[in-house]
Amino acid sequence: MSTLSPTSDVVYEIGPPSDSTAAGGTGRFTRFWRGPESDPRWARPGLLGLLVAAAVLYLWDLSASGWANSFYAAAVQAGTKSWKAMLFGSLDAGNSITVDKPPASLWIMEISGRIFGFSSWSMLVPQALMGVATCGVVYTAVKRVLTRTRGAATGAAFGLLAAAALMVTPVAVLMFKFNNPDALLVLLMTLSVYSVVRAQENGSTRWLLLAGTLIGFAFLTKTLQAFLILPALTAVYLAVGPGKFLRRLWQIGAAGLAIVVSAGWWVAIMQLTPAGSRPYVGGSQDNSFWNLTFGYNGFGRLTGNETGSVGGPGGGGAAAGGAAGGAG
Repeated sequence: MSTLSPTSDVVYEIGPPSDSTAAGGTGRFTRFWRGPESDPRWARPGLLGLLVAAAVLYLWDLSASGWANSFYAAAVQAGTKSWKAMLFGSLDAGNSITVDKPPASLWIMEISGRIFGFSSWSMLVPQALMGVATCGVVYTAVKRVLTRTRGAATGAAFGLLAAAALMVTPVAVLMFKFNNPDALLVLLMTLSVYSVVRAQENGSTRWLLLAGTLIGFAFLTKTLQAFLILPALTAVYLAVGPGKFLRRLWQIGAAGLAIVVSAGWWVAIMQLTPAGSRPYVGGSQDNSFWNLTFGYNGFGRLTGNETGSVGGPGGGGAAAGGAAGGAG
């Protein structure tokens, strides 16, 4: 059915959508299911199936973990009650002492708790979903690298293999079903590797800045452990990245600045806030975040001298209630 506008000769269609409009939704679903035309037909369905399997594996019987690490669970509960506790990563809503890590991993669980109410599920589901996301990033990174050199079929096949290997690794299954900081740490580090892969393709400074930003937030998740991959990423880009060496050098410098900015804003807040106006830095010996970073969370992990360990010998067991157990 059609009608003419009284002021023009433009014809407007009135009635059910045309076949092409109705087919639009089907077309979008087909493209989503099919993936890029350059990929083999089985690649996208294989990826979707793997992500569903990862979600089932990590979410299945999630309540069996209960409150998981009760030390971090207490901090998450505190963060759902106090914005100040959320900012500093306090163990209690009264802001007497922080946990022994920076608070980035707590923020995700605390936001979930504020939205859905604090519970074991609202705390642990984000961890499981970060595991699913990590599997997807591993697939994408491996596929992208091998597609350039070995073709789309090989890239997709090895991408699925790499993601599946991560998915069923026992420590990964435990990590993504628990509330320790490692779930966010691994996701951020994996995303930073993918960003360097993208930067290596065409010398993109933006991708390197993103990689640095992700490493900075990984530092706010578990301090110096985030930097373990920096030497390899830096060496690879300097050695085989596109463009002249001096350009690559200043790009690495810019990425380093991105690390400082993305991590330094919170460190500055912690260090510049008067000690009487913030919680004590848990795990430190002098109420300093730097002592925590280079002591218990730094060289102490290499030497075994983990003074300040929550629940460990000579550590802050009283403050933590021994919830985390001794270091092993």
